[in-house]
Parts: sequence; C-alpha cells; structure tokens
Amino acid sequence: METTKKKYMNPYLAGFLLGLVILASFFLSGQGLGASGAPKRLIVAAVHAIAPAFTENQGFFAHYLANGNPLNNWLVFMVLGIVVGGFFSGAIGGRLKLKIDHSPKITSSSRLWMAGIGGAIFGLGSAFGRGCTSGAALSAMSSFSLSGYITVIVIFGTGFLVAGLFKKFWI
Repeated sequence: METTKKKYMNPYLAGFLLGLVILASFFLSGQGLGASGAPKRLIVAAVHAIAPAFTENQGFFAHYLANGNPLNNWLVFMVLGIVVGGFFSGAIGGRLKLKIDHSPKITSSSRLWMAGIGGAIFGLGSAFGRGCTSGAALSAMSSFSLSGYITVIVIFGTGFLVAGLFKKFWI
C-alpha cells in the first residue's frame, strides 16, 4: 500500500493570509483577533446556568452577563468558525482521521494528559496576561504596539528555553 504525503500550505503564504485576516478583522469589527475570550464566555454561561444568583452578584461574571447571553458574542462565533473551518480543511486535505501523535517513548494516555495540562496552563496564562497569543501578540504587532513585539519575544524565548524539558512528550 503506497501512501502519499499531502503538502501543507506554504508557511509564507499562510502568514500573509493570516495578516489579511487580521486586517479584515480590524476593518470589519474594529478589533483584532483573539480566541481566549470565547472559552471565558462559555465558562461564564455554564456557571450562570448552574448558579445564576452567584454570577449576577459577582463583578467578573456580571460584566459578561450585562448584555444578555454571554455566548452572543463575535468571539464565540469566530472560534466556532475556526473549529468548523479546521474540520472542513482537514476533510478537503485528506487529513481527517482520529489519531494521537506521540513519541514512541510514551503512551497515548500520557500524551493526552500532557496536552491537557499544557492547555490548562496556557489558558491560565492567557487569563493572567489578559489575552491569548492571537490578541496579545498578533493583533498587537499588527498595530505596531511595542507590547506585541515583547510578547512574541517572550513567548518564543520561553518556548525555546522550556522545550528541552518537555520534548520527550512529542519526539
């Protein structure tokens, strides 16, 4: 059985297209891109469904409930579009299959645990940093904000320094 490797998009073209998406986001919505607000709104909606009196009396939650349903926000629809678009792209590219990539040195379960822990730490970091890499780095850089350039340097620098500790979980 012969397998052919399907090519990914040229990274320079993909970066250019991402830049156009950010430009369109500023032009159409007056805001840059950022995905961390969508899960935050999902959590607020879930907590409100369980304990409405609590959320309505807490400043953090009340802020998101001020305009009605916290899920009725463009960020939520953007993230849904990312998920649907990724699924569609995978289907078109012939990459739509359920598999867990991991090093032969670890199990699939270990890889899933490490991905979950890493995702939780990243989510916590985006809350503390008041935005994810999309908002804090890409959108800030596209508006020539010094904070965006510093954020990118810190993200990639930290990733470079810490990668050696965790590479066994993916290589």
